[in-house]
Amino acid sequence: MSPIKKYFHDIWLGLYTIYIGMKITFAHLFTKAVTIQYPDERLQLPERERNRLFVNMDDCIGCDQCARACPVNCIHLDTLKAVPGDIVGRTGVTSNGKKKALFVPTFTIDIGKCCYCQLCVFPCPTECIYMTDVFEFSEYKRENLIYEFTDMTTEQTAEKKAKLEVYTKEQDEKKAAAAKAAAEKKAADAKAGAAPKTAVPPKAPSAVTKAPAAVVEETLKDPKAPASVTKGAKISPVEHEAPKVDIDDKKKEEPNGSKQDNGS
Repeated sequence: MSPIKKYFHDIWLGLYTIYIGMKITFAHLFTKAVTIQYPDERLQLPERERNRLFVNMDDCIGCDQCARACPVNCIHLDTLKAVPGDIVGRTGVTSNGKKKALFVPTFTIDIGKCCYCQLCVFPCPTECIYMTDVFEFSEYKRENLIYEFTDMTTEQTAEKKAKLEVYTKEQDEKKAAAAKAAAEKKAADAKAGAAPKTAVPPKAPSAVTKAPAAVVEETLKDPKAPASVTKGAKISPVEHEAPKVDIDDKKKEEPNGSKQDNGS
């Protein structure tokens, strides 16, 4: 390209880029301007706008789910356990019937840190924290952007803390007494189990007297023998077997007269 052509090409390129940039501006030069008289007139906000947070303490149960979900740690809350007989809040239950068991003496949100991500809204089980349509809350001091939502006064907080301390002390004493009683019972059972048992003397074996066969026979024949002997005695055929007599010896003992009688 010659120097003259390059010169006119650069002039054309500059004018064209200015035209492209000023095209929208030239279009608004010939349209009627519409001005909204803010703050008397306001634009309609979108349905899912995300602006300043609000907490309904009547439904808050102190679960700390919102503070855990916050990515910038702008939510802080403290809780106190309710002792038996105390009613948390006005009625002790939330609007959806969930029982409240924790006092919330502190619930602060630092709006200066908030990034309006709405991540704290979704995990809330009672839907007590939500984003409002309020976006006009500018302040001159950063400390004024820390919002406190609790409905408990300093005196109420001190009273609930004192009650909780007394109740905790009583429960600890009961637990200690129960543990002591259980330990004493265990020690007594162990001591009773370790005591030596009284030895039972073994029974003496009953002596079996074996009477001679002749004595037993005489006892049975004798009608004057005691009933315990004649009726209760058990005679074993082995123990009281009659003594064997040799036939030859018996023949020798027989008298001569008997033999003669047999022969005749």
